[in-house]
Amino acid sequence: MKITGNTIFIPGSTSGIGLGLALALHARGNTVVVGGRRTAELERITADHPGLGAVAIDIADPDSIRAAAAQVLAQYPDLNVIVAMAGIMRTEDWHQPDTFLATAESTIETNLLGPIRLIGAFIEHLRTRPDSTIVTVSSGLAFAPLRVTPSYNASKAAIHMLSESLRLQLADTSVKVTELVPPSVRTELMPGHDTNPAGMALDAFIDEVIDQLEANPDAHEILVEQVKFLRFGEACGDYDTVVEILNAGDPHGK
Repeated sequence: MKITGNTIFIPGSTSGIGLGLALALHARGNTVVVGGRRTAELERITADHPGLGAVAIDIADPDSIRAAAAQVLAQYPDLNVIVAMAGIMRTEDWHQPDTFLATAESTIETNLLGPIRLIGAFIEHLRTRPDSTIVTVSSGLAFAPLRVTPSYNASKAAIHMLSESLRLQLADTSVKVTELVPPSVRTELMPGHDTNPAGMALDAFIDEVIDQLEANPDAHEILVEQVKFLRFGEACGDYDTVVEILNAGDPHGK
């Protein structure tokens, strides 16, 4: 995607990577609409950052997605980029089926069905725009599993393959598909995640993402240097070592 002159909707941008990306893209001359469930946070963000738009959306609720899409398109008819940022990450213990199943189902509902429904709500409009982009958000854990988050890993692996498939299907349209692949980033995605010493600083991550978008607007994947260890472990023949290292230390990671 081009780095400026867009109208962008980012559900899941009231904190963390989503908010960091929203602010950075707004600073680059884009019209940015933040989205999230917490209306008080949306109000605070727009008060603190004049020029940002805000629309309430619960990515786990199909009715909320449809309502938010209608509102965004009515207020921002020039919309040409959506960033499917919203997601959750929870630990699961599959030794205890009575405890993990609800967590697994909500993870898939939010992380996989949410982006699918979001893209479905906007795809017809995006196809009418001359230069539009769907940005999906997978994870380094799509390529190497963290032991304690099975459903999160699986949801992000599915997002990776969804991105690859949509890029093929939409090749005859104006819609590009760009996959953002974060490593562990110090945010509040999980308890203790924001202080994880193995995580990448949020500002450094956002800066590297923006630099890559600027340098290569047609990139299929946005890969900061820190995530390449996970992304290419299997291709380099180091998969078993990567998995061992990933699971040897602090269990928090994105």
